[in-house]
Amino acid sequence: MFSEFKFPKEIAKDIALQEKRKRKRRKLTQAELSERAGISLASLKRFEQTGEISFVSLIKIADILGEKEAFGKLFTSKEYQSIQEVIDERNQ
Repeated sequence: MFSEFKFPKEIAKDIALQEKRKRKRRKLTQAELSERAGISLASLKRFEQTGEISFVSLIKIADILGEKEAFGKLFTSKEYQSIQEVIDERNQ
């Protein structure tokens, strides 16, 4: 899915593609999703085409699609005290 070697724009486009697929699986049109999320249709269309959207709007979309909890996991990765901790964890 995501690679540490991808550029931010590529990651944004990947997220937009995942959103679009989930929207379609739920049989929602762009107009329906934008209305439910409280964002403009133009913003949703731009997001699906380019990956560009405000962070707040992305959270609103994620909420409607049942993915809001993923945002709570951002920046919560374990902080290591030494390189040895990293090595030990990867070897488990």
